[in-house]
Formats: sequence, C-alpha cells, structure tokens
Amino acid sequence: MGEDSVTFEEIFKQNERRIHYHIHKLNIRDPHQEFYSEGLVAMWNAYEKYQPDKGPMATYFNFIIRNRMIDMIRKRQKEQETVTKYKAEHKTVAEDGNYYRYNDRAALVLNVAESASTLENEAFWQDVRSQLSENQWKWVRFFIIEDMSVKDIAAQEGVSAEAVKSWGKEVRRKLRGTEGRDRRPPLPGG
Repeated sequence: MGEDSVTFEEIFKQNERRIHYHIHKLNIRDPHQEFYSEGLVAMWNAYEKYQPDKGPMATYFNFIIRNRMIDMIRKRQKEQETVTKYKAEHKTVAEDGNYYRYNDRAALVLNVAESASTLENEAFWQDVRSQLSENQWKWVRFFIIEDMSVKDIAAQEGVSAEAVKSWGKEVRRKLRGTEGRDRRPPLPGG
C-alpha cells in the first residue's frame, strides 16, 4: 500500500471480523483455525496490493478473503475426491477376482496354474503334511505357501499369535532332521 500512515495492525483490528463473517457465511467449520489463517494471509495480501483509486478497501478485502476461502474449500474437496477415488479403486482391486477374506483383508486365491507351480512336487507336500498335526500344516500352508503373516493366520484361526508361532517352531523342529532336508522339492526350472 502506498500510504504508510495506516499500519496493517490497525487495519487488522478494524477488519478482523470480516474473516469471521466469511467463515460463517460459507458455513465453514474451522476447528484448527486453518481458514482463519488463510483469511488473515488474504487480508495481508489485499493490504499490500490495495490501490485506492480502484475502489473502497472494505470491498477489496471482502472480495479477496471470500475468494481465497472458496479456493481453499475447492482444494480440500479435490483432495477428498482423490482420496475417495483411490479408496474405491483399491476396494475394487481387493474385491475383484478370486479372493478370500480374513481380518478385513483379502488374500488372492491361487488359480490352478499358479497352484501347480507353487505345489510343483505334490508328493513332497503330502509327505510333509503326513508328518505334521493339523495346526502345524495350517502354519505351513498359510505362512509358507500362501505367504500370510502370523497375525493374519492367528486372526483367521481365532487363536493368539503366540500359538501360531509355536506351530511354526514345532514344524521346524520336526522337519529339521536329515530326512526333511533330503525331501526338499526341486527348485523351479531345475
């Protein structure tokens, strides 16, 4: 502003209510005072750029403050739309195809071709299963074959994570012997 006789502090004291007026008029909830801060910055910018020959200062302040708040509302709406769109796409991916659900998560069910490559040596897995209890086999199936976390297995089976870990310890103990090492499945492509 060209006139140094009136400071911004004085202008602010006289016009602070304009910020509150526009917040109220636009039905903005402002618990963190973000819109108030934006209005304050808008008032400062208007004070700096005001040209007395263009019209009254009050009208200019109203115009700048209101439009800055509307811009901020539009920006927030666009961000919210982006988040909503992302969530919808993620939900579509999670619910599309062959999935089974556990603990609010979806896990891909392997199709026959993928299952065949994962369980390439069916005899090996049948032999491993014959050495294990039902819970130990669940640990092998879910943790090793399907790559589920201990936490997810526990939630799916309705037991504690410690119980699932103990199943894994027993599996390792049982299969640690020399017989278990000799029965490893062949490596893919080998």
